[in-house]
Amino acid sequence: MDSPFRSVSLILFFIITITLSTLAVAQSSTIGVQYISRLLDIQERERAPPSVQLAAAYAVLQRLLPSHYSAFQFRIISKKQCDGEYCFILRNHPSSYIRGTPEIVISGVTGVEVLAGLHWYLRYWCGSHISWDKTGGVQVASMPKLGSFPRVQDAGVLVKRPIPLNYYQNAVTSSYTFAWWDWKRWEKEIDWMALQGINLPLAFTGQEAIWQKVFQDFQKSGILWSLTFIGLATYFSCTNLHFTFNQKFNISNSDLDDFFGGPGFLAWSLLPAFSGNVPAALQNVFPSAKITQLGNWFSVKSDPRWCCTYLLDATDPLFIEIGRAFIEQQLKEYGRTSHIYNCDTFDENTPPVDSPEYISSLGAAIYSGMQSGDSDAVWLMQGWLFSYDPFWRPPQMKALLNSVPLGKLVVLDLFAEVKPIWSTSKQFYGVPYIWCMLHNFAGNIEMYGILDSIAFGPVEARTSENTTMASLFNVGVGMSMEGIEQNPVVYDLMSEMAFQHEKVDVKAWINQYSVRRYGRSVPAIQDAWNVLYHTVYNCTDGATDKNRDVIVAFPDVDPSIISVTEGKYQNYGKPVSKEAVLKSETSSYDHPHLWYSTSEVIRALELFIASGNELSASNTYRYDLIDLTRQALAKYANELFLNIIEAYQLNDAHGVFQLSRRFLELVEDMDSLLACHDGFLLGPWLESAKQLAQNEEQEKQYEWNARTQITMWFDNTEEEASLLRDYGNKYWSGLLRDYYGPRAAIYFKYMIESLESGDGFRLKDWRREWIKLTNDWQNGRNVYPVESNGDALITSQWLYNKYLQGTSVFDH
Repeated sequence: MDSPFRSVSLILFFIITITLSTLAVAQSSTIGVQYISRLLDIQERERAPPSVQLAAAYAVLQRLLPSHYSAFQFRIISKKQCDGEYCFILRNHPSSYIRGTPEIVISGVTGVEVLAGLHWYLRYWCGSHISWDKTGGVQVASMPKLGSFPRVQDAGVLVKRPIPLNYYQNAVTSSYTFAWWDWKRWEKEIDWMALQGINLPLAFTGQEAIWQKVFQDFQKSGILWSLTFIGLATYFSCTNLHFTFNQKFNISNSDLDDFFGGPGFLAWSLLPAFSGNVPAALQNVFPSAKITQLGNWFSVKSDPRWCCTYLLDATDPLFIEIGRAFIEQQLKEYGRTSHIYNCDTFDENTPPVDSPEYISSLGAAIYSGMQSGDSDAVWLMQGWLFSYDPFWRPPQMKALLNSVPLGKLVVLDLFAEVKPIWSTSKQFYGVPYIWCMLHNFAGNIEMYGILDSIAFGPVEARTSENTTMASLFNVGVGMSMEGIEQNPVVYDLMSEMAFQHEKVDVKAWINQYSVRRYGRSVPAIQDAWNVLYHTVYNCTDGATDKNRDVIVAFPDVDPSIISVTEGKYQNYGKPVSKEAVLKSETSSYDHPHLWYSTSEVIRALELFIASGNELSASNTYRYDLIDLTRQALAKYANELFLNIIEAYQLNDAHGVFQLSRRFLELVEDMDSLLACHDGFLLGPWLESAKQLAQNEEQEKQYEWNARTQITMWFDNTEEEASLLRDYGNKYWSGLLRDYYGPRAAIYFKYMIESLESGDGFRLKDWRREWIKLTNDWQNGRNVYPVESNGDALITSQWLYNKYLQGTSVFDH
C-alpha cells in the first residue's frame, strides 16, 4: 500500500548524475522546468567528473555485453551540443570500416544519457530487449556479430528528453521488492535504471540507522530537542523544550527495537499512517512534550504492537530543529545528495483539523525543517493522499501545496495512468509535478495494464489544450509501482515515454515489442500480443488492481452469504459468467477483478503454445508463457470456486466434494507450472532474507518477516485475521502448494461438514484453523528450491489440455 509508511526521510539522487531525453521535436521550456532550473544547475555543478561517469557507463556495458564491448565508444558532451537540453546522440564511428575499431559512438550530456542511448540503439537497431532477470532477463540473441553492426543515419541521431526528470520507485517498493537484496542484485537494478534513462530514483537506504543515531546522540546549543520522524512525510507535534546542557534522550536500544519495524516492514514500521512518529519512551524522557497517539490503521482491535504510534505536534518551532538534526546526520552519513527529499504527509490518515491556515502552517514547518539542514532542499511529495482521501478538497489541497516557496516542492501525480490529479487541480495549483504510473500494488503477480493510457497520458500532461494551465508545470515522468519484476511490457513502454514527444501508436509498438522480446518475428506471437493488448493490457474500468483471485486471496466469509449472480463478461465460451456478490454489506469478501473476455485470452494462450517449437529456447518466451497460462488458470479457478459455492447453496455435498477436489488439484498443478521458471519461485525470496542475517536468531526473524509480509501481514488473533491478509499475495511455486492449497482445503472441509451435519458453516472454527495454519507456516523453516525445475512448454500444454481446452469460443 502506498502510504502508512513511516517516511524515514528518503533521499533522492541522480544515479552518477545523468539524464535521458527523446527525439528532438520540441523544447522542454515549461514554466515548471524554469521553477526547478536552479536545482538542475546545482546538480550539474555537483555532478561527478566526466571521467567517472564514463568509467561507470563502460562498466555497465562490460556487464551487459562483454562480447560486444569493443563495438561502442562513449563520450560526455555539453548541453550546448543538445540545444541546451539533455540528450544523447548516436553516430557511426568515422573509422568503423577498420577492423577492431568501435562501430558506434554514443554521446550524452551525462553517463545515464549515454547508457540510455546504448539501450535506444540496442532496441531500435539491434532488436534487443532488456528486462529484469525474473521476467526473462536480457534478450541479445538478435545482436549482430562484431564488424557488422547496423549503421545509423550519416548525420547521426539526436534524441532529446522533453522534460528533465525521470522518477523511479515508491516508498514501499523498499519492502515489497528490495527488502532482501544484496549488492549483486542492486548492481543489476542500478544498471537497469541507467539503461532506462532514470535519473531520479528513490534511495530509501539505512534510514533506521540514521534515526537511531539522532535519537541517541543529538544535542545542540545547550538545548536538547525532542526527535521525531521529520523532514519527510510528516505531521508531528513538538513543543519548544529547553533542557540542561548535555542532557541525553536516554532512549535505550530495546526501546528503539520496539519502535522500528522488522526488515520486511521498514516502509511502514509500526504501521502509522504517516510519519512524525516517536518512540513511546520519549514521553518518559520529556513528560512535558506535546505527544499524542495515532489511531488505528488496518489493525485488529488497535493492537499497539502494530499500530497507534506516538506523534509530536508539527506546528511547533521545535520541528525545524528536529528537521535540521535529521538532514545534517543524513548528510554526514552519505555526503552530497541531490538536494531532493521525499516527504509524504497524511498518507491514508486524515489531518485532525481541516483549516487551510493550519494545513499551510504544517507544510511550511515541514519544508523549514528540510531547508534548515540543506539550504538548497527541494521537497518531493507523493500525491497519493489526494487520490485516497476525500478530505483533500480544493482549499485544503491548495493550502498544503502553496505553503512552500514556488520551485521548492515537486509533486508525484502517483496514480496518473488511472486517476490523474493534474487535470482536476489546475496542475496542482501551479506546483511542478511528475506524471507517474503506479500500476502495481504490493508486488502482486497479475497480467494487467493500461497501455493506451501510458502511451498517451504523459504527452497529454505536457500538451493538453483542455485546460488553461496546459503544459506549464509538468517536469517529468515516473514509475511509482509498489512492487517490480512483473508485467515487463508495461515497464518497457512506460520507460520509453521519458523519451517520447508524441503519443505512441501502441498497436505498432506492440508488434515491435514481441520481436525484440523474443529476438525474432513470429506472426502467431504477434497476433497473440495484439489480443493481450486489447484485453489484459486494456483495463479501462478505473478499478485499482489489487489481485484478489480466490487462490491467493481466499474469501473469509460464510459461503451461504455469497450471492452468485450473472455478470457482464463473456467467460470460457459461455454467453455470460458469474460474479460473486455478497448478500451482506459487512462481509469482507473482495471479489476478483475481471475486465476482459477470458475466452480471448485463452485464444492468445493457444497461439503462444503453438509457437513453442520456434521459441521455447527463449527465456523471455518461457516467462511469458507461464505467466499467461497462470493468468488463464487463475480466472478459471475463480469460476470454479463459484461453482463450488453454487453446489453448497444447493445442498449438494457430492458436488462440493468433487468440485473442491478439482480446485485443490488445480492449485497443485499451478504450483508445478510456476516451478518451471525462476521468476515464480518462493525459494529465492526466503533464502535472500536468511542470507542477510548475521546469526541464527536474526535468520529466524528475517525469515518470519519474509513469510509474514506475503501472507497475514502482521497482526491477528486466534479467531480474527489481519485486515491486511493477502495484500502482498504472490503466485509463487511453494506458496501455492504449502499454504494456499491447504488453506482452501480447510475451508472446503468445513463446507462439506456443514452439509453433512445439516448445521451452518462454522465460520469461527474455520478462521481458527486457518489462522493456526498461517502462524505455523510463518514460523516454519522448511526450505524451497531456488532454481526452476520442469519444462515450461510441456507443462503449459498439459494444463491447457486438462483445464482450458474447449472453454474458448474460438475453434481449436
